[in-house]
Amino acid sequence: MKTLIKLEILRTLRNKRYVFFTVLYPALMYFFFINAYGDHGTAGGVSAKSYFMVSMATFGAVGAVLTGSAQRISLERKSGWTRQLRLTALPGRAYATAKICACAVTTLPAILVVFGLGAVEGVRLDAGQWLGLVAVLWAGSFVFAALGVALGYAAEPNAVQPIVMIVYMLMAAFGGTWFPVSGTLKTIARFNPVYLYNQLAAFVRPGTAFDTAAAASLAGFLAVFVAGAAFLYRRDTKQA
Repeated sequence: MKTLIKLEILRTLRNKRYVFFTVLYPALMYFFFINAYGDHGTAGGVSAKSYFMVSMATFGAVGAVLTGSAQRISLERKSGWTRQLRLTALPGRAYATAKICACAVTTLPAILVVFGLGAVEGVRLDAGQWLGLVAVLWAGSFVFAALGVALGYAAEPNAVQPIVMIVYMLMAAFGGTWFPVSGTLKTIARFNPVYLYNQLAAFVRPGTAFDTAAAASLAGFLAVFVAGAAFLYRRDTKQA
Protein backbone atom coordinates (compact mmCIF):
# COMPACT_ATOMS: atom_id res chain seq x y z
CA MET A 1 0.00 0.00 0.00
CA LYS A 2 2.91 2.34 0.69
CA THR A 3 4.07 1.98 -2.90
CA LEU A 4 0.60 2.85 -4.18
CA ILE A 5 0.41 5.93 -1.93
CA LYS A 6 3.83 7.10 -3.16
CA LEU A 7 2.77 6.57 -6.77
CA GLU A 8 -0.47 8.52 -6.26
CA ILE A 9 1.36 11.45 -4.65
CA LEU A 10 3.96 11.65 -7.44
CA ARG A 11 1.27 11.46 -10.13
CA THR A 12 -0.61 14.33 -8.53
CA LEU A 13 2.38 16.61 -7.98
CA ARG A 14 3.48 16.14 -11.60
CA ASN A 15 0.06 17.25 -12.85
CA LYS A 16 0.27 20.83 -14.16
CA ARG A 17 -3.47 21.35 -13.67
CA TYR A 18 -3.09 20.43 -10.02
CA VAL A 19 -0.28 22.95 -9.57
CA PHE A 20 -2.32 25.74 -11.13
CA PHE A 21 -5.81 25.18 -9.75
CA THR A 22 -4.92 24.05 -6.24
CA VAL A 23 -1.71 25.99 -5.54
CA LEU A 24 -1.37 29.02 -7.81
CA TYR A 25 -5.07 29.87 -8.25
CA PRO A 26 -5.85 30.18 -4.49
CA ALA A 27 -2.69 32.29 -4.13
CA LEU A 28 -3.84 34.64 -6.88
CA MET A 29 -7.31 34.85 -5.35
CA TYR A 30 -5.75 35.71 -2.00
CA PHE A 31 -4.07 38.75 -3.54
CA PHE A 32 -7.33 39.69 -5.25
CA PHE A 33 -9.34 39.68 -2.02
CA ILE A 34 -6.83 41.49 0.18
CA ASN A 35 -6.44 44.20 -2.46
CA ALA A 36 -10.22 44.50 -2.81
CA TYR A 37 -10.57 45.02 0.96
CA GLY A 38 -7.56 47.32 1.26
CA ASP A 39 -4.77 47.46 3.82
CA HIS A 40 -7.08 48.06 6.78
CA GLY A 41 -10.08 46.02 5.64
CA THR A 42 -11.76 43.54 7.94
CA ALA A 43 -13.78 40.41 7.27
CA GLY A 44 -15.61 38.32 9.82
CA GLY A 45 -14.26 40.45 12.67
CA VAL A 46 -10.58 39.97 11.74
CA SER A 47 -8.23 41.53 9.21
CA ALA A 48 -8.98 40.63 5.61
CA LYS A 49 -5.41 39.35 5.23
CA SER A 50 -5.93 36.84 8.05
CA TYR A 51 -9.46 35.84 7.05
CA PHE A 52 -8.69 35.18 3.39
CA MET A 53 -5.37 33.54 4.20
CA VAL A 54 -7.37 30.78 5.89
CA SER A 55 -10.28 30.68 3.44
CA MET A 56 -8.01 30.51 0.36
CA ALA A 57 -5.88 27.82 2.01
CA THR A 58 -8.99 25.72 2.66
CA PHE A 59 -10.26 26.51 -0.85
CA GLY A 60 -7.05 25.12 -2.36
CA ALA A 61 -7.02 22.12 -0.02
CA VAL A 62 -10.61 21.13 -0.80
CA GLY A 63 -9.97 21.58 -4.51
CA ALA A 64 -6.84 19.43 -4.34
CA VAL A 65 -8.60 16.43 -2.83
CA LEU A 66 -12.00 16.71 -4.48
CA THR A 67 -10.94 17.23 -8.07
CA GLY A 68 -7.87 15.02 -7.81
CA SER A 69 -9.44 11.93 -6.27
CA ALA A 70 -12.86 11.99 -7.92
CA GLN A 71 -11.71 12.50 -11.50
CA ARG A 72 -8.78 10.11 -11.27
CA ILE A 73 -10.86 7.29 -9.76
CA SER A 74 -13.58 7.73 -12.34
CA LEU A 75 -11.06 7.62 -15.20
CA GLU A 76 -9.30 4.61 -13.68
CA ARG A 77 -12.62 2.79 -13.61
CA LYS A 78 -13.15 3.54 -17.28
CA SER A 79 -9.63 2.49 -18.32
CA GLY A 80 -9.82 -0.78 -16.38
CA TRP A 81 -6.97 0.08 -13.99
CA THR A 82 -9.19 -0.40 -10.93
CA ARG A 83 -10.24 -3.84 -12.23
CA GLN A 84 -6.58 -4.78 -12.68
CA LEU A 85 -5.80 -3.78 -9.10
CA ARG A 86 -8.60 -6.02 -7.86
CA LEU A 87 -6.79 -8.97 -9.45
CA THR A 88 -3.76 -8.33 -7.25
CA ALA A 89 -3.35 -9.08 -3.54
CA LEU A 90 -4.24 -5.46 -2.70
CA PRO A 91 -7.49 -5.46 -0.68
CA GLY A 92 -10.20 -2.97 -1.55
CA ARG A 93 -9.92 -1.13 1.77
CA ALA A 94 -6.20 -0.61 1.13
CA TYR A 95 -6.95 0.88 -2.29
CA ALA A 96 -9.48 3.33 -0.85
CA THR A 97 -7.21 4.18 2.08
CA ALA A 98 -4.29 4.81 -0.27
CA LYS A 99 -6.41 7.18 -2.34
CA ILE A 100 -7.57 9.15 0.72
CA CYS A 101 -4.09 9.37 2.27
CA ALA A 102 -2.38 10.34 -0.99
CA CYS A 103 -4.93 13.06 -1.68
CA ALA A 104 -4.64 14.44 1.84
CA VAL A 105 -0.87 14.71 1.53
CA THR A 106 -1.22 16.78 -1.64
CA THR A 107 -3.16 19.44 0.28
CA LEU A 108 -0.02 20.59 2.10
CA PRO A 109 1.41 22.66 -0.80
CA ALA A 110 -1.90 24.50 -1.21
CA ILE A 111 -2.00 25.33 2.51
CA LEU A 112 1.67 26.23 2.91
CA VAL A 113 1.89 28.51 -0.14
CA VAL A 114 -1.08 30.65 0.95
CA PHE A 115 0.18 30.74 4.55
CA GLY A 116 3.56 31.88 3.27
CA LEU A 117 1.92 34.70 1.35
CA GLY A 118 -0.08 35.66 4.44
CA ALA A 119 3.11 35.90 6.47
CA VAL A 120 4.73 38.06 3.79
CA GLU A 121 1.66 40.32 3.78
CA GLY A 122 1.94 40.89 7.51
CA VAL A 123 -0.16 38.19 9.20
CA ARG A 124 1.50 37.68 12.57
CA LEU A 125 1.01 34.48 14.59
CA ASP A 126 3.28 32.71 17.03
CA ALA A 127 5.01 29.47 16.04
CA GLY A 128 2.47 27.32 17.89
CA GLN A 129 -0.44 28.96 16.08
CA TRP A 130 1.17 28.49 12.66
CA LEU A 131 1.86 24.83 13.38
CA GLY A 132 -1.62 24.36 14.83
CA LEU A 133 -3.23 25.89 11.74
CA VAL A 134 -1.31 23.64 9.38
CA ALA A 135 -2.14 20.59 11.50
CA VAL A 136 -5.90 21.17 11.80
CA LEU A 137 -6.35 22.14 8.15
CA TRP A 138 -4.35 19.15 6.98
CA ALA A 139 -6.34 16.81 9.24
CA GLY A 140 -9.61 18.36 8.07
CA SER A 141 -8.72 17.71 4.44
CA PHE A 142 -9.25 13.96 5.00
CA VAL A 143 -12.99 14.69 5.12
CA PHE A 144 -12.98 16.00 1.56
CA ALA A 145 -10.57 13.31 0.38
CA ALA A 146 -13.16 10.74 1.46
CA LEU A 147 -15.91 12.73 -0.31
CA GLY A 148 -13.78 12.80 -3.46
CA VAL A 149 -13.37 9.02 -3.39
CA ALA A 150 -17.12 8.60 -2.98
CA LEU A 151 -17.86 10.95 -5.90
CA GLY A 152 -15.32 9.11 -8.03
CA TYR A 153 -17.26 5.87 -7.63
CA ALA A 154 -20.67 7.54 -7.86
CA ALA A 155 -20.23 9.35 -11.21
CA GLU A 156 -19.22 8.32 -14.70
CA PRO A 157 -16.05 9.88 -16.22
CA ASN A 158 -17.98 12.22 -18.52
CA ALA A 159 -20.08 13.53 -15.63
CA VAL A 160 -17.71 13.60 -12.68
CA GLN A 161 -16.02 16.93 -13.48
CA PRO A 162 -19.17 19.08 -13.58
CA ILE A 163 -20.60 17.27 -10.53
CA VAL A 164 -17.42 17.88 -8.53
CA MET A 165 -17.25 21.53 -9.57
CA ILE A 166 -20.89 22.16 -8.63
CA VAL A 167 -20.42 20.52 -5.22
CA TYR A 168 -17.11 22.31 -4.71
CA MET A 169 -18.37 25.79 -5.61
CA LEU A 170 -21.66 25.51 -3.70
CA MET A 171 -19.92 24.42 -0.53
CA ALA A 172 -17.34 27.20 -0.92
CA ALA A 173 -19.94 29.90 -1.70
CA PHE A 174 -22.02 29.13 1.39
CA GLY A 175 -19.13 28.07 3.60
CA GLY A 176 -17.44 31.41 4.19
CA THR A 177 -14.77 31.02 1.52
CA TRP A 178 -15.65 34.09 -0.55
CA PHE A 179 -17.25 36.20 2.18
CA PRO A 180 -18.08 35.92 5.90
CA VAL A 181 -21.45 34.29 6.56
CA SER A 182 -23.84 35.67 9.15
CA GLY A 183 -27.48 35.57 10.25
CA THR A 184 -29.69 32.86 8.80
CA LEU A 185 -26.99 31.86 6.34
CA LYS A 186 -24.66 31.11 9.24
CA THR A 187 -27.24 28.82 10.81
CA ILE A 188 -27.56 26.88 7.56
CA ALA A 189 -23.79 26.91 7.03
CA ARG A 190 -23.29 24.75 10.13
CA PHE A 191 -24.44 21.83 7.98
CA ASN A 192 -21.79 22.66 5.37
CA PRO A 193 -18.47 20.81 5.84
CA VAL A 194 -16.51 23.66 4.21
CA TYR A 195 -17.87 26.14 6.77
CA LEU A 196 -16.91 23.76 9.57
CA TYR A 197 -13.49 23.35 7.96
CA ASN A 198 -12.93 27.10 7.98
CA GLN A 199 -14.08 27.23 11.61
CA LEU A 200 -11.18 24.98 12.64
CA ALA A 201 -8.90 27.99 12.21
CA ALA A 202 -10.92 30.29 14.48
CA PHE A 203 -8.75 29.47 17.50
CA VAL A 204 -6.04 31.90 16.31
CA ARG A 205 -8.38 34.85 16.85
CA PRO A 206 -7.92 36.68 20.16
CA GLY A 207 -10.23 35.33 22.87
CA THR A 208 -11.45 32.40 20.74
CA ALA A 209 -11.00 28.77 21.73
CA PHE A 210 -10.70 25.79 19.41
CA ASP A 211 -14.13 24.95 17.96
CA THR A 212 -14.64 21.41 19.24
CA ALA A 213 -18.20 21.36 17.89
CA ALA A 214 -16.93 22.01 14.36
CA ALA A 215 -14.28 19.32 14.77
CA ALA A 216 -16.87 16.80 16.00
CA SER A 217 -19.22 17.62 13.13
CA LEU A 218 -16.40 17.18 10.62
CA ALA A 219 -15.61 13.81 12.17
CA GLY A 220 -19.24 12.88 11.58
CA PHE A 221 -19.01 13.95 7.95
CA LEU A 222 -15.81 11.91 7.60
CA ALA A 223 -17.58 8.80 8.88
CA VAL A 224 -20.48 9.34 6.47
CA PHE A 225 -18.23 9.95 3.46
CA VAL A 226 -16.00 6.95 4.24
CA ALA A 227 -19.06 4.74 4.61
CA GLY A 228 -20.43 6.09 1.33
CA ALA A 229 -17.11 5.49 -0.44
CA ALA A 230 -16.98 1.92 0.91
CA PHE A 231 -20.55 1.21 -0.21
CA LEU A 232 -19.95 2.64 -3.69
CA TYR A 233 -16.69 0.71 -4.02
CA ARG A 234 -18.45 -2.56 -3.18
CA ARG A 235 -21.23 -1.72 -5.63
CA ASP A 236 -18.67 -1.04 -8.34
CA THR A 237 -16.96 -4.34 -7.55
CA LYS A 238 -20.22 -6.25 -8.10
CA GLN A 239 -20.85 -4.47 -11.39
CA ALA A 240 -17.34 -5.05 -12.71
